[in-house]
Amino acid sequence: MSNEYLIEVREVYKKIKPLIEARIDGYKEIWFNGNNEDVHKELAFCILTPQSKARGAEKAIDGMVEAGVFWTGMVDDLLPYLNTVRFKNTKAKNLVTLREFMKDEEGRIITKTLVDKIGDVFEKRIWLIKNIKGIGYKEASHFLRNIGFGDEIAILDRHILKNIMRLGVIDEIPKTITPKKYLEIEKKIKDYCKKTKIPMDHFDLLLWYLEAGEVFK
Repeated sequence: MSNEYLIEVREVYKKIKPLIEARIDGYKEIWFNGNNEDVHKELAFCILTPQSKARGAEKAIDGMVEAGVFWTGMVDDLLPYLNTVRFKNTKAKNLVTLREFMKDEEGRIITKTLVDKIGDVFEKRIWLIKNIKGIGYKEASHFLRNIGFGDEIAILDRHILKNIMRLGVIDEIPKTITPKKYLEIEKKIKDYCKKTKIPMDHFDLLLWYLEAGEVFK
């Protein structure tokens, strides 16, 4: 099936490549022209996405911002806006912890400034995993892709794993993904993308489109 499916994937890629490029330009815009608050919201979004739909996570962020609780509210203030995501109690606590961690001595959000000081994309990812509650390899990779650093990293979500198995990149979907396994699969995707000449950041959005019928984040 992998060869037949690759033909299908290539056809879809040809059709939606302009949409993918526009989306990636939007990611880079957040980093190059956005401020600390813009980047912080992207990181908060990725804290909300585990086992939840991206649209639901975005709705939650937008709701909290519009209600004026995102930047100042405590856990109980955030909870009413988190009904669109799973594990809302834990995630509300993680959002408050993130916000306080990302403040300077004068109470200003410094998320972009802080991330910018850390080395390359792989060092940024490790730092995020070690320092931010609710962030693992997948979420850190998702965040970095969403701010324009996705050309060398993979977001190993369920839709990605299912589709790369159909393409023959992996033989089976692992029951659990350890950091070692994550990096192994990421390397296989990187090699596959070089072979097929589809950039890694394009590849994720392409496979997302095949699942959801849209190019989102």
